[in-house]
Amino acid sequence: MFIRQIHYLLALAKTRHFGRAAEISHVSQPALSTAIQHLEEELGITIIQRGQRFEGFTEEGDRVLQWARILAQNWEGMRQAAAQYNRQLTGILRIGAIPTTLAITPLLTHPVQTEYPGIAINLASLCAEEIIRQLDSFELDLGLTYLGDPRLKGFRSLPLYRERYVLLAPNSTPDLSTSQLSWSDVAELPLCLLTQNMQNRRLIDAAFREANVTPKVMLETDSISALCAHVRNAGFYSVVPHSMLNPFDTHREVVPIPLSPALSREVGLIIRRQDLPSPIQDAAWKVAQSLDLQSHFDSLITMH
Repeated sequence: MFIRQIHYLLALAKTRHFGRAAEISHVSQPALSTAIQHLEEELGITIIQRGQRFEGFTEEGDRVLQWARILAQNWEGMRQAAAQYNRQLTGILRIGAIPTTLAITPLLTHPVQTEYPGIAINLASLCAEEIIRQLDSFELDLGLTYLGDPRLKGFRSLPLYRERYVLLAPNSTPDLSTSQLSWSDVAELPLCLLTQNMQNRRLIDAAFREANVTPKVMLETDSISALCAHVRNAGFYSVVPHSMLNPFDTHREVVPIPLSPALSREVGLIIRRQDLPSPIQDAAWKVAQSLDLQSHFDSLITMH
């Protein structure tokens, strides 16, 4: 009963609504409310501010909620450990990835699920700040992000590859020199870039400033797929990490052109620094350690 009470409390924190919390917990609303009331009686404090509807958590309730997240994480880790001892590791691996890495996540998730068929994966596209927040609140197991972020102090990190930025050109422009281009050359082209709130774009803007040029940005988007579609079909160019070449047929659809001076950034996994990671976290981490993503991505340029 105690673990169910903890999960009901977390469901209420997530939905901020008794009815929706009961729905995702697969119980009736009275049963959920009663279970939380019993938890309050057992702890001797008021956790929920009540009126005709949910009005939030008390100060004591916010503190209890932090412990509830830790308890739920530890319970799931214990359950996974028991399954692992039976050689039947199961559960959900929750990964948050920055948008520019989403296209390469199958190179991680597929080996994990090949090694551990009982693991299901919940993959979310999130900004770096949200990945950090959700790891801290036990809402994620792993994060895939840039490793140079100073906010990652206190997290364990595993470098996976160093992305190298290239000009992404439509294959219909054979007159464009493909040996190497300067940032000044790129600034003259009609560009499609990600929006300015994204880390990828801020890094690219800094490179243009360093070259003392202003790029000709014709279209901005927060969608990777829209960006790639405009390069393929609208005659635009873009500056992207070479890892984003993975879904393309670089012989037919696009041409990747190296840039000078080179621009690169390290990408990897992060996890909360804790004494006892869950078996499912540990399994995914060990699989990631065996990958050679750098050689794979570098080959996408040399193949052209």
